[in-house]
Amino acid sequence: MRVLWLYAHPDPRSLNGALRDEGVAVLREHGHEVVESDLYAMEWNPVVGHGDFHHDPGERLDVLDESQYALENGTLSEDIRREQEKLLWADTLVVQFPLWWFGPPAILKGWFDRLFIQGFAQGVLDPETGRAQRYGSGGLVGRRALVLTTVGANAATTGPRGIHGDINEVLFPLLHGTLWYPGMTVVPPLVVNGAVRLSDAEYKTALGRLRQRLLTIPDTEPIPYRSQNGGDYDEHLILRPDRAPGEEGIHIHYVTGALDERCERTGGADEADR
Repeated sequence: MRVLWLYAHPDPRSLNGALRDEGVAVLREHGHEVVESDLYAMEWNPVVGHGDFHHDPGERLDVLDESQYALENGTLSEDIRREQEKLLWADTLVVQFPLWWFGPPAILKGWFDRLFIQGFAQGVLDPETGRAQRYGSGGLVGRRALVLTTVGANAATTGPRGIHGDINEVLFPLLHGTLWYPGMTVVPPLVVNGAVRLSDAEYKTALGRLRQRLLTIPDTEPIPYRSQNGGDYDEHLILRPDRAPGEEGIHIHYVTGALDERCERTGGADEADR
């Protein structure tokens, strides 16, 4: 595999840092190529602005139009261009972060905000139909994505009846709305629970699962999301009435009958991994 390891934690001495180091080492030991984007170490700018597109700050900024113009005319900011080249080189993306306030750190959100621009990850049109390619097709088809996240809460409280909400639903905006949207194949995430008070035994278990998940990414069954152009949605992108009839909510966007456990969890304390 050619792996881009996208990492968002401010301290390399953290649990996340240890997991990252182990994961990258395992991949390289097995002959896979790895390129890293350590966002905090890079001092990545997460804020979209005029400078991203060499746009006149005195003029109104239409981000969609200006980003596509800059992409097509070679005027994108150099830091954005470098990261896009890494992603285009890779066939596998590992996205690692601690879950903070039910989402990724702002610096990671800003990586997607600045990279996934019009004409690159969105707004890519089918040349035959002129229809936008997304949710299973698009600019990043052919790449697999694995999310690795640490969570302070224990696995029970992030389960289907836990007070924090099902972790699969918490991660749905990232997995479905950010990674599946531009066409990446998304495998079930690896969630390390109890991140603040992880015991030695739990840490060893997490490492073992991480090694196994990384080395089996090409063969792992992906999350069974419905594709936009697979016949499940009508011309208005509404799920057809004969699919999950009478039902509503996130779960209807999974292929019927494929709603098994969609992430692998380990650990068990109850605070945030800061």
